[in-house]
Amino acid sequence: MTRKMQNTIRVLHITFNMGIGGTEQVIRQLVSNLSADRFSNTILCIDGQIGEIGQQVRAQGISVLSVKRSPGLDLGLVRVIRKTIRQTEADIVHCHQYTPWVYGWLGSLGTDAKVVFTEHGRFHPDRYRYKAMLFNPLMAWMTGGVIAISYATRKALARYEFVPASKIQVIYNGISGLKRDNEAVSTVRRELEIPEGDRIIGTVARLDPVKNQSMMLRAFAQVVSQHPDCWLLMVGDGPSRQNLEHLAITLGITDRVIFTGFRPEPADYLSAMDIFLLTSHTEGTSMTLLEAMSLDIPAITTAVGGNPEIVKNGETGILVPTDSPKELATAINTLLENESIRFSMGEASKRRFDSRFSVTPMVSGYQALYQQFLRG
Repeated sequence: MTRKMQNTIRVLHITFNMGIGGTEQVIRQLVSNLSADRFSNTILCIDGQIGEIGQQVRAQGISVLSVKRSPGLDLGLVRVIRKTIRQTEADIVHCHQYTPWVYGWLGSLGTDAKVVFTEHGRFHPDRYRYKAMLFNPLMAWMTGGVIAISYATRKALARYEFVPASKIQVIYNGISGLKRDNEAVSTVRRELEIPEGDRIIGTVARLDPVKNQSMMLRAFAQVVSQHPDCWLLMVGDGPSRQNLEHLAITLGITDRVIFTGFRPEPADYLSAMDIFLLTSHTEGTSMTLLEAMSLDIPAITTAVGGNPEIVKNGETGILVPTDSPKELATAINTLLENESIRFSMGEASKRRFDSRFSVTPMVSGYQALYQQFLRG
């Protein structure tokens, strides 16, 4: 019996790499949770690196390939993609982010494969690219499905990339929820020398200017003066780390701020937090925000990008303006001083995660999209 008769759908995912990041986690969730009876997945990384998540996915038995993209328009990469489409007999070429979309679309020309493009987020500040005005509408017209991970991302795609809004479907990111390991949390607190009973406010993110963690430190300096039993836990690494550490010194809060550096498995650090903070200038659908929700941790986030679509202000968390340390500090103090509100927000956050942002709705959305291409 042939593959087509068996109704197996072969998906080739094209991405930059499978290192540590939100896009990479989405791809892992997809390939791990699509029905094994109906779907076969291959991942092609075009930046020459498979990365840690890629190695983990490969260990699951999923093919992860890599090719090094050359600067400029790399026509050799187009040929490699076309060859890979034919070798894997791909029905769907799922391109994650804009550059993989360009190459995946070019590589699919002359094949029977249908193209899907997911925009996983936007740069800050967003800007017009007038070359896109000519090219992107044609690509979108010849692309089977264009996906945005939030309505804010959909709006940006239409405004800045000239993709017709009617062409763009929203499928929110989803994850498999985390489970709190109380023994592991106790181990984390001992490792970090945080006394039992002290409260932990924190974040898990790349330390990068777009994440705006300086706002977090400035707010915490106001909070800790009123709540000396609090700690700020910053899990992650990145180009802003040195500047942030210097700012903590300047603010006089180094004895209450912990920079853990990169942690490949940060779930136990996240589980130790009483309040989760996300102060980015822009976000699509933050995976760590979803992870915090799955652990019934209330979140305080900036009201940017997809955050207001995820956090219901005053019900599952609190939204604050970007670059407003004073309002962030007020929100933190509100949750620290009202334990019942903090717990009720955490419980509501978990319920919202289960209904809207678990892995099941996301996978169902993509599964339905893939299947529509082979109907008839």
